Amino acid sequence: MSTATEQSRSRAGTRADRDTHFEVEQFYYAEADLLDAGRYADWLDLLADDLDYWMPTRTNRLRRQQALSVAARGEAAYYDETKESLAWRVRRFDSGMAWAEDPPSRTRHLITNVRVRHVDPAGDPGFTDDDLLVRSAFLVYRNRLEREENVFAGSREDVLRRAGDGFLVARRAILLDQNILLAKNISTFF
Repeated sequence: MSTATEQSRSRAGTRADRDTHFEVEQFYYAEADLLDAGRYADWLDLLADDLDYWMPTRTNRLRRQQALSVAARGEAAYYDETKESLAWRVRRFDSGMAWAEDPPSRTRHLITNVRVRHVDPAGDPGFTDDDLLVRSAFLVYRNRLEREENVFAGSREDVLRRAGDGFLVARRAILLDQNILLAKNISTFF
């Protein structure tokens, strides 16, 4: 067995080093700044062309049925998007035809509890141990017009792919803590 293969196998699933962890946190803070500034076209540049962006619905279940509380792939989802479909949404915002965002919302994305590991390709086909599996928590505050306020809390699980001196989001799974949204619409990116 080659040394490169042994090194790769030993890295799969392990925590990223301190410098990589810091880079990932800075990437997330820059992403949050872009979203809060409404710079959605620039935000799209942080997404891989083969992006999978998914936010399933959830339901209240008894403790013994918790495995069924989150919708599976192919079931109900708030978002089940690609980079192309997100780009379409961004173009719609800019067209003036997205009434739910005219005037636009003001948001604040707070990202915390960032944990970074190397992807284990054995458990996550299609990715390599050069890719990073990142789990984080978020709180997104949204204000629109005079009295519309929403708070979204939840977690994200991303796969980040190294691209030049930064990263691209190749996969994002978003899980809201709320099972019933009180917002009039969900035009916020997470």
